[in-house]
Amino acid sequence: MSDPVTALKGAKNTDGFASVTEIGPLGMITLRGDLSAKPLIKAAVAASGVTMPEQGHCATEGEQGMAWMSPDELLIMCPYAEVGDRLSELQGKLAKHHALAVNVSDARAVFRLRSTQVRDVIAKLAPVDMHPDVFTSGTFRRTRFAQIPAAFWLPEPDVAQIICFRSVARYMYDLLNIAAQEGSEVNHFSR
Repeated sequence: MSDPVTALKGAKNTDGFASVTEIGPLGMITLRGDLSAKPLIKAAVAASGVTMPEQGHCATEGEQGMAWMSPDELLIMCPYAEVGDRLSELQGKLAKHHALAVNVSDARAVFRLRSTQVRDVIAKLAPVDMHPDVFTSGTFRRTRFAQIPAAFWLPEPDVAQIICFRSVARYMYDLLNIAAQEGSEVNHFSR
């Protein structure tokens, strides 16, 4: 078995007022089904190692986590090396229930944006209210960064994790770096 390779081979840029790093590989499982069904909740919690998030939120602990993607979809995150076992266990627990669980790890790219002005960088690219009273800890959002479908959350006050399709990883990386260029600071949220 070959070693996994991320889309940009761990690209990193620290030249701007925010650092942009491609992280990964990260194990990701899309789980679709009735999110109010107890068997699905129990299986998802076991697979993710965290509690079930509320609508529009995520729960993470290190590389493990679960994010609410839509009324019938969750994203389960785990260490890449464990995704096969967790997927098998999840599918086994849900075999008698109407649900779909698929490994999407290699179809996605994940970026970490780090800066005291992380909210400003995101606000330049995504139509999301990034005010700290609105986008709070645990909030998870699916949106667009320019023209790219993406999802993101803030695991720490100065850190954003961004997930997009692998096929647009270079474009996303370039967008984030342009928005974080020295001299383009907005300082809207750091007043």
